[in-house]
Amino acid sequence: MKSFLLLLLATVSVCAQLPDTCRQVIIGVAPGWNSSHVTLSFYEKSGNSWQLKAQPWKGRLGKKGLAWGLGAHTTPAGAKLRKREGDRRAPAGIFAIGGAFGYAAQIQKSPRLFYKQITTNDLWVEDVNSPSYNRHILLDHQPKTKWEKKQQMRQGDHAHSLKLFIAHNAPPQVVPGAGSAIFFHIWRGGGSKATFGCTTMSESALKRMISQIEPSKAPHYVLLPKAEYDAYRTAWKLP
Repeated sequence: MKSFLLLLLATVSVCAQLPDTCRQVIIGVAPGWNSSHVTLSFYEKSGNSWQLKAQPWKGRLGKKGLAWGLGAHTTPAGAKLRKREGDRRAPAGIFAIGGAFGYAAQIQKSPRLFYKQITTNDLWVEDVNSPSYNRHILLDHQPKTKWEKKQQMRQGDHAHSLKLFIAHNAPPQVVPGAGSAIFFHIWRGGGSKATFGCTTMSESALKRMISQIEPSKAPHYVLLPKAEYDAYRTAWKLP
């Protein structure tokens, strides 16, 4: 887990735009702030220009749409919609992409992408009162308490059998209550169901996307409503 956090911290930027080191970006554009639907695109930088690496595909977001998250961007002053725990909104902004987690022993990926096979001892803490909020914990024993069982990453849910971390409100500056456990993962009901705040897609699309992620290219995820994407595209150096 330490290697995952070091990798994540190395890619996080405090700039209000994509960092110069970023050479891979996943773009998510939603119709509006209250939409749970998103169109995703994968770009890679060649020289000074962005090249579309894969044809756009569909995904789902939080049931109530989007709200500004905490990432590598600057949230506009006076923004009313800000991501909060349990608000069923996906975080909008620019976010580093962290490690992958899944039920399988191995997945198709870059050798440099962190991957952890999820066991019953793996927790991701969503308790806002815990000092480990929005962090991964590996227990040295089988979960015993109600609290430990509630935080388990492995719940027998196929939708979470493969996931890629989106660095919203990520260590080392985690804000209690600002939202936790934001991932790319497999959608439910063939895309008919919205999420609690994650970005979901078909299993084949997720596997393809993860296989193309290259940590050495400082990959980031940009999620915005269409109006904001058009407004910030130039200033944030977006494709």
